[in-house]
Amino acid sequence: MKRTRIEEQNCRLLRLQHDFRQAADIVTDALISFEEVEAIAVIGSVAKSLWKEIPRFREFRSAGIELWHECKDLDLAVWISSQHRLGALRRAKDEALRNGYESGKGPSTANHQVEIFLIEPGTDRYLGRLCSFSSCPKDKPECHVPGCGTVLFNKRVDGFIPHADLLASAAFATLYRRNAGRLRSALDLPEAGDPNRSSQVRR
Repeated sequence: MKRTRIEEQNCRLLRLQHDFRQAADIVTDALISFEEVEAIAVIGSVAKSLWKEIPRFREFRSAGIELWHECKDLDLAVWISSQHRLGALRRAKDEALRNGYESGKGPSTANHQVEIFLIEPGTDRYLGRLCSFSSCPKDKPECHVPGCGTVLFNKRVDGFIPHADLLASAAFATLYRRNAGRLRSALDLPEAGDPNRSSQVRR
């Protein structure tokens, strides 16, 4: 396989993480106006320095060629003191992503590509996820998971049990705390291959 093909794919994967980080900033800016939002952190692979692995893409997998890890979506942890306005939070998130893209200031990240994990302040207890549907319930198969929608727009994922390290990246990837304000941009989180260097991938 040509080296240029490998480099192109690696650049695409780095760009994907960058775009998700840009989306993280856009969503964070939209949610901090809600007084019940206590803190926001990037979690999952978007928060981390990427690593090389054999990918799912057949041409690279069959040749045993490693590429940067593929970020499939953006995971945000949101510490929230009340769940009474989850529908409004969902609308704010979706509008911010749409407005960012239409203005040319944001990436083409779809609303369903942003997973918001709802966390209880003080205990760090996982409460559920912010639903991406426009109404609750929506009468979709996902809506029939036990407990889903008991609190409107609080989604339950069938079989999901949060890992003990779900919030581990919050130690360095918290973007906002109510008592301190905006702490950092997601674009300054560690970049591929160097956990100590700020991301320098820019538009």
